[in-house]
Amino acid sequence: PGDNGGTGRLATKKSKRKGADRGADEYISYARFIESSLSGCEIQDFGGREAPALPAIVNGRLVSVSPEHSLCRKGGGGDKSGAGGSGVASWGVGKRGQLGHGKRDDQSEPTPLMQGIGYGARIVQVSAGGGLVRVAHSLLLTSTGRVLSFGMAHYGQLGHGISKGNQLPDVFRPQYIEALSRVRCQCVSAGELHSAVVTTDGDVYTFGDGFCGQLGLGDKRPQMLPQQVTLGGLEDECVSSVSCGARHTLCVTDDGECYSWGLGYFGVLGRSYTPFKYDADAAIRGMVEDLPDEELAVASAAEFEAATAVSEATEEQVSNHTISEETRAHLDLLGNLTLDDPSNQCYPLLIDSLQEVRIVGASAGHRHSMLLDHRGDLYTFGSGTAGALGHGDLLRQEYPLKVQEFSQNNVKVINMSAGVDISMAVSSTGDVYSWGKTDGGRIGLGAVNTSVTIPRKVGLPGDGKKVNAIDVECGYVHSLIVGLDGSVYQCGGVGIEGAEDGQNDEFDSKDTRAGRPVKLKELNIWHRCAEPKMKTSSAQRWKKYGSYEVKGRSNMMSETEKWGS
Repeated sequence: PGDNGGTGRLATKKSKRKGADRGADEYISYARFIESSLSGCEIQDFGGREAPALPAIVNGRLVSVSPEHSLCRKGGGGDKSGAGGSGVASWGVGKRGQLGHGKRDDQSEPTPLMQGIGYGARIVQVSAGGGLVRVAHSLLLTSTGRVLSFGMAHYGQLGHGISKGNQLPDVFRPQYIEALSRVRCQCVSAGELHSAVVTTDGDVYTFGDGFCGQLGLGDKRPQMLPQQVTLGGLEDECVSSVSCGARHTLCVTDDGECYSWGLGYFGVLGRSYTPFKYDADAAIRGMVEDLPDEELAVASAAEFEAATAVSEATEEQVSNHTISEETRAHLDLLGNLTLDDPSNQCYPLLIDSLQEVRIVGASAGHRHSMLLDHRGDLYTFGSGTAGALGHGDLLRQEYPLKVQEFSQNNVKVINMSAGVDISMAVSSTGDVYSWGKTDGGRIGLGAVNTSVTIPRKVGLPGDGKKVNAIDVECGYVHSLIVGLDGSVYQCGGVGIEGAEDGQNDEFDSKDTRAGRPVKLKELNIWHRCAEPKMKTSSAQRWKKYGSYEVKGRSNMMSETEKWGS
């Protein structure tokens, strides 16, 4: 092991020696980090039960990002520390409470969570959810299979249900989902307005907003508490992992099959689907800002027609108590709206075009999706905006298509991540590839504002030495890369406290380092660190004056001067 590097790494007796066994105390911690990163294996305590193996390919194993914030596992101290230890650090925008620090303040640097998880609990997966509509929440998975959530709860995506006051209050510190206390989970995923978990028995539970069928429960109803997904034959399948996108969901089974459900407008489902009975164009709003004019027109056509028809009820028609048949039909439609919908977008269906391919991992992005097979080949589908699919064009793909740049050059992918019109992948040789939007250095390919339509290699700063990567995560204006040594690199950046998004450092735009990955200081995932403690201040002692108790005569007099005698 190297020097502490300001990470707060614990010093042991053996680490202070100058012999060959200097790093003996750190070997187990680093070995767990590598084992967890590559195979998903974690040391779990299920009360005497046999510990199940976590899915090997899953987003959020070490880090996770949303359009507004980031989560990262951070080493804990003592025997409880594992790959990432018991700690979690968060930073970015905190207006929705998604950082878990008990307040709505933004954080510019990774800050450890200090309350809510419990003593000795070890986090084995993190998931940062959110979208472009000022919503964000977070999920944490412990080694005992319990799930914690915090952040915005307005759509039920935290899974805590309705409060006694018949409200959905935001949660500012990690809180265990009691509705999942009877099951043990092995995978969690936070989407934009919904969440999903996979149990050790292979069952899928979803909760949150369901307006686009993203819960897979056969309708568009929101769910305040976790509900098991059983439609589409998923009840008979043993699911290993799940990934939530903006308004769609993907899951992978132990047999190597992939199921999809939710809004299929951009082709993110990778299969054919039947249209919604009632148009959900309003749900597409906010997702099409960068689409070509032709697609924008299609997305808003139905909404425009409905508004035009209603406007045809002129003042003369109203005064004469008459109304056109077309307007009457639209009004009848509005009067009979229901959250029941027979569309197969509302329940899971197999992506049958890949029946001969064994899928081992899935990543659901904002409006595109990625699948990884057991040979290391990568498949993408959905919106091709900014070249996010990596096929050399900007075209939409309705069905999974292999990324030829990897297969033709014999590059085997071991991990991948789909963000908002950006994509990243890690190869078996530790190389990082990215493609899509490059604004603000969000994918580490420089400060130029252009679109990259085929995967390009991303260089990590390493003082002349090659730095191998082990994990990547994509957001909207930033991405994270985890090095083999446990260091974390950030591409781009989220603007906090009113600042602009993009890379925020001392590099000039003409500097070759501008828009490239920047190593985060004082952060290493596997370094064993002391458990963070809350800073508490002693309360002022009460002093007795006469028959009343006040905090001191000086305080009383200052209040008198403030409010007047």
